[in-house]
Amino acid sequence: MRVTNAPASRKRRKRTIRAAKGFRMRRSKLYRYAADALDHGRQYAFRDRKTKKRNFRALWQVRINAAARAAGLTYSRFMEGLKAAKVALDRKVLADLAATDQTAFTELIQVAQNALKAKTARA
Repeated sequence: MRVTNAPASRKRRKRTIRAAKGFRMRRSKLYRYAADALDHGRQYAFRDRKTKKRNFRALWQVRINAAARAAGLTYSRFMEGLKAAKVALDRKVLADLAATDQTAFTELIQVAQNALKAKTARA
């Protein structure tokens, strides 16, 4: 007697079709095409979760650099000064401060410049 495992197969196929909701034409209606479309979509999602982190870090660096240069300091010297001063703020927070709170960012610029002066005096 042939055994088809029909309930599990039907459940798997329904889950795939449901996940393909919003796709166009046969990609949302037919199992074979929906499965392929989902595979591609999930590959892109996996890749772009990594890319998003890279893109945001680059954006934060641009914003910090713009604010630091307005205060007469380059991005790399600013970050070097913060590291020397043992300021443990990440780039996301620094970029937010640069965009929203100019006075706090100016204080951080001063801290970085003082740490750089102390660093060069020691060397």
